[in-house]
Amino acid sequence: MSTPITGVYPCYENQFQVDAAESGAEKNMVNIADCETFSVSFDNGVEEWHPFTEEGWVRRLLTSKGVTISVTAKRNVGDAGNDAVASLAWVNGRSAEKNVQWTFPDGTVVKFNGAVINVKNIGAGDSTAVAPLEFDIMSNGKPEISTAA
Repeated sequence: MSTPITGVYPCYENQFQVDAAESGAEKNMVNIADCETFSVSFDNGVEEWHPFTEEGWVRRLLTSKGVTISVTAKRNVGDAGNDAVASLAWVNGRSAEKNVQWTFPDGTVVKFNGAVINVKNIGAGDSTAVAPLEFDIMSNGKPEISTAA
């Protein structure tokens, strides 16, 4: 049994994998090459009400949740993970969904089954810049969370 990680860690120890298999094929989770930055946004639905018994103070209940992970990377043609994401720029509907997982430094894995991949840039930039790959991973239902042992 490995020792649990404690303390601070560099962000690069987070890794993102995408299912690079063709639809209908067995899952093939691979890293997405050349990711540089990511940010995480939780979209929470909160219901509010103001009962008389609280004397003007609001009551709240968290009733829904969504996650968006915004990633900036470099376009790396030939990398299975990078290609799998970039190929979604030209599709709509269910065709823009992929299984994605986020692996934390402590070994926790969050799997987003059928995540919506919103590709925002696949190569546009300055003439002397390295071509970017920018995309959002958007949860599509409840993720599976496997905590590290």
